[in-house]
Amino acid sequence: MDNISIPASLNGGDQYRQPAVIRFLAHLFSYVFHPILIPTYVTAFLLYLHPLAFAGYGERDKFFVLVAVFFSSSFLPAFSVFLMGRLGFVSSIFLRTQKERIIPYAAAIIFYFWIWYVFHNQQRTPDYFVHFLLGSFLGVCAAWMWNIKLKISMHATGMGGLVMFFLLQALNHQDETGQYLAFAFLIAGVVCTARFIVSDHSKVEIYLGLFTGMACQLIATWF
Repeated sequence: MDNISIPASLNGGDQYRQPAVIRFLAHLFSYVFHPILIPTYVTAFLLYLHPLAFAGYGERDKFFVLVAVFFSSSFLPAFSVFLMGRLGFVSSIFLRTQKERIIPYAAAIIFYFWIWYVFHNQQRTPDYFVHFLLGSFLGVCAAWMWNIKLKISMHATGMGGLVMFFLLQALNHQDETGQYLAFAFLIAGVVCTARFIVSDHSKVEIYLGLFTGMACQLIATWF
């Protein structure tokens, strides 16, 4: 019996060796830091914690910016998946197969492009916020393309984008203490570890997602 092992392809292989409380926390962090929520979290940070990003905006303007980003990058993609599930286009809202992810990715690409395009055309918007939205859009596009070959981790892609955004903030002296970068690394480590425990992604799919998200943010900043 000691020589019997459970294949790693089943839910990451690790969750069967982890206590129930660890699996619960892994699921919790996966939900709280779901990739479609990352743009909203970063926007909230820039609006209410960053000292200069939206300094000229009133409270009402900040609220509308946050709502616009949440509506386009979080609510609409999630609602689209819900409708697809009700209509039978996908068997589960968790999108467990590559085939089921094709249409939700395509829908998300439209929504993410739209929110970037809206703020790109507003001169008051900070450049690094526009770059972040563009990087998020490119991240969804890249994940869609990777989906042809393998089921890249969406969570890891979002975490890669988060880490690279705060790394660029630190390099550009927008975060001189580095505390937010350290926090981003911590979140990314926790979320990626959670995906190892409670998802069916391979190590390659998670690492590739992480580096894809980072690369897309870097490309968005260059261009």
